Amino acid sequence: MDPIQEAIAEIELREPGDEFSYQAIAKKYGVPRTTLMRRHKGENEAYGVRKLSLHPEHEAELVRYIKTLTERRLPPTRTMVQQFASELAGKPVSETWVSRFLRRHPNHLISRSGKAMAKERTKADSGAK
Repeated sequence: MDPIQEAIAEIELREPGDEFSYQAIAKKYGVPRTTLMRRHKGENEAYGVRKLSLHPEHEAELVRYIKTLTERRLPPTRTMVQQFASELAGKPVSETWVSRFLRRHPNHLISRSGKAMAKERTKADSGAK
């Protein structure tokens, strides 16, 4: 049996109301105290995932959606990405979140600023000219 499972089993064998120390039990079984506490309390998610604005699976979904829009020649703006992420997260995300998101996915998302058309090209494209 896994040492953490053994430690949790020992905790659960105690009578309700009996005092115990997570630190002592964790030391006895050689497991991290915080991991033991989280697992005993039923927090099964990986540490930190529940604190993220967007779950990694949702981030991957957002990357796929942005790629789809870009392939259709409709690349989203930063504001649009922020709105999409807010909808997926169920809570508002900040502008700095968008910047960090773009830095986390440099191989998948390439952001470029639009360039103004050269004056000569604008004149050449004019019907009157």
